[in-house]
Amino acid sequence: MTQKKFAYFPGCSLEKMAESYHLSTVEIARVMGMELKELEDWNCCGATAYFHVDELLAHTLCARNLAMAEKEGLDLVAPCSGCYKNMHACNAHLKKDHDLADHINFALEEDNLRYDGKIKVHHLIEVFSEDLKEVKAKATNPLTGLKVAPYYGCQILRPRKFEHENVEEPRYFEDLMSAIGATPVDFLLRLRCCGAALIITNRQAALSMVRNLLQNALDSGADVIATACPLCQVNLECYQEMVNTEFGTKFSVPVFYFTQLMGLSMGIPAKRLGIGTEFLSPPAAMLAACRKAAVV
Repeated sequence: MTQKKFAYFPGCSLEKMAESYHLSTVEIARVMGMELKELEDWNCCGATAYFHVDELLAHTLCARNLAMAEKEGLDLVAPCSGCYKNMHACNAHLKKDHDLADHINFALEEDNLRYDGKIKVHHLIEVFSEDLKEVKAKATNPLTGLKVAPYYGCQILRPRKFEHENVEEPRYFEDLMSAIGATPVDFLLRLRCCGAALIITNRQAALSMVRNLLQNALDSGADVIATACPLCQVNLECYQEMVNTEFGTKFSVPVFYFTQLMGLSMGIPAKRLGIGTEFLSPPAAMLAACRKAAVV
């Protein structure tokens, strides 16, 4: 891993709802020798909806976080796919649209900040996927026998962020799971939306999308679904009971953050990874990995 220090933007979800994502991120960063320096006084990225309400103000919210990271001289890393998408898009727009940058920097003067577009924005999973050899070396308690459905979701890869980015057939999530000893299954719907934005406005449509993802994961032979986004985690795990009620199914599919699986493979105690706070119990292969490392 070439870069070892980043400005860390946890985002609103990791404060409470996705605390286990934050806990496991901090733990594996420590093992990997990576420093994640949380931005002081960070603010919400505006989430998905805000860009449709006030685009200029939404960009300004993101730019404030970017400016604080730039002031530290650090690239920014975000665990949430929505936060990543918003701030990556804002960063790209500011570098191309000088008029927009001037307007936003005028607003940032109130906070004694300025953004000149000197940093990059990364998703957490991309950072950990950069050096699979190091990940494999740290995985002293490999998750042998655990079949994982790696779920990218729709916002990490889309819209396309790099000219040669493979948005149709990505492999880094699968490669990361292989590096920790797990077996990634052929999860055909791994890039499909989970319906997070629809759960309030059109619940039946959202639940139908969740049902399709869960069924495809089971059809693929997965023991567990691995996620890289708090909203995807909520939809796929927390709404399974609603899906069962709506469609007469009997889903009980464990869903974990990829960082929790990485942490288990590195012998980190399950409680320190937030494992045990989920709605659905871990599969036998995960419990076996815990016992092997004497961490439960």
